[in-house]
Amino acid sequence: MNGHKSGFVNIVGNPNVGKSTLMNALVGERLSIITSKAQTTRHRILGIVSGDDFQVVFSDTPGVIKPAYQLQDSMMDFVRLALEDADILIYMVEIGEKELKDESLMARIRNAKVPVLLLINKIDTSDQEFLEAQVAYWQETLPQAEIFPISALEGFGVEAVMGRLLELLPEGPAYFPKDQLTDKPERFFVGEIIREKILQQYKKEVPYAVEVVTESFIEEEDLIRIGAVINVERETQKGILIGHKGSALKRVGTEARKDMEAFFGKQVFLELFVKVSKNWRSNERQLRRFGYSNK
Repeated sequence: MNGHKSGFVNIVGNPNVGKSTLMNALVGERLSIITSKAQTTRHRILGIVSGDDFQVVFSDTPGVIKPAYQLQDSMMDFVRLALEDADILIYMVEIGEKELKDESLMARIRNAKVPVLLLINKIDTSDQEFLEAQVAYWQETLPQAEIFPISALEGFGVEAVMGRLLELLPEGPAYFPKDQLTDKPERFFVGEIIREKILQQYKKEVPYAVEVVTESFIEEEDLIRIGAVINVERETQKGILIGHKGSALKRVGTEARKDMEAFFGKQVFLELFVKVSKNWRSNERQLRRFGYSNK
């Protein structure tokens, strides 16, 4: 038997190309929240897949965007970091897409010193001829990349990608306990589940102005008691979020609680509060408090 293999596989790409869906397909748990709105993933989330003789640590990063305010700057720091510490890089595109929203990042992928797998996702929405044209285009654009057509949602091609990753992994020790699925604490997923429900239920700017903080997480024998604060930027957003006689917030709470019970495998008692933290997305101190600042 050969030695133990391990490494960091970092997934980058534009918003909404399916990075989180891919990671969830690879890890087999809903680790990254997936909704159809852009900018769903704000942090780097690690998903860990272990076998007897290997451990792959996947990192799902926020989609590449041109930052409009400080929160987004910080999100792009996570992406730049992902390019620096990868053993293998997965660059994910949607079928029909032509370039990354950031030229300098594209140049860094082109000059990457590590193996690059280019995944063309959502091929279930296309025909063979178009797919072949796309493969030819990317072979020319990124000649050093290995190209894999996949459908992360349908699970098509995912095993081939995993197989190739295992071949490319360097030898090394396990970085995490073998039964661990992620580096994030349970409270982190509480916040992500609540944020997913808000993304699904509200329109316009409200979901993007929201940051969820899990203030209490008390695990009893047959019940978990969770208290979470939903921070918004303005009073008007608070009103929209709560809704008429609290009906909108109640709906978020009910949906989130169901998901949490499935995720934790236990009954959950959830209390939600809404609080205005003025313009938190542009405030260095608030961003630090919410875990965004890398400085």
